[in-house]
Amino acid sequence: MIRFRPLPGLTIATLIAVAILIGLGVWQMQRLQWKLGLIATIDAHMAAAPLPLAQVLAMPADQAQYHRVVLTGHFDNTKETYVFAIGAGGAALYHVLTPLVTDTGKTVMVDRGAVPREKLDPATRIAVTGETKVVGVWRIPDRPGYFTPAPDLAHRIWYGRDLAGIARADRTDLAAPVLVEADATPNPGGWPKGGQTVVDLPNNHLSYAMTWFGLAAGLVGVYLAFHMSKGRLGWA
Repeated sequence: MIRFRPLPGLTIATLIAVAILIGLGVWQMQRLQWKLGLIATIDAHMAAAPLPLAQVLAMPADQAQYHRVVLTGHFDNTKETYVFAIGAGGAALYHVLTPLVTDTGKTVMVDRGAVPREKLDPATRIAVTGETKVVGVWRIPDRPGYFTPAPDLAHRIWYGRDLAGIARADRTDLAAPVLVEADATPNPGGWPKGGQTVVDLPNNHLSYAMTWFGLAAGLVGVYLAFHMSKGRLGWA
């Protein structure tokens, strides 16, 4: 027969702590299901046929995110802007952002792809002029952080995809505060190189949940071991 004389204060504190730890584990499991659903939605959007601009603009922002879209119009190459990034091996890259004036008169910012520093000057590349077609991914860029450096306006270099700031600086009226990240269709001369869309959604919720559940189990084990050491738990 098991004899157990729990210490009231320690028991109450342990029950509260275990309940909190289990609650955190359950919350992480809920987050896991949410993340898996989000990843599945993104995969479905990117695998679907590209949508026309009017259809994407009519969607709520969160539903339009990561949809492929097809645009036709002409680039305003006089307003080409460069966003600094780090490429493979730590080399500097610059994303070339160019407003595209669509056939309907709406302007959309297009991330045409990346160029190395030696291709930053438009004179080193072949300009795309006249009517053109762009297929890309509809993205809402992250807001610049507090520590994002100020832009180098003299050289049109920005250190974050601050669309509001870029549009303000160039007096560009965008149809939506989004980027269309061009696909990997080769540009004349090979630059910029499109297809730079990266979907990186960390999904560590299962390991976090196991950690919280493990801490709960460990706390119960410590609680029982303590009572055993004090002779309050054992066989009668």
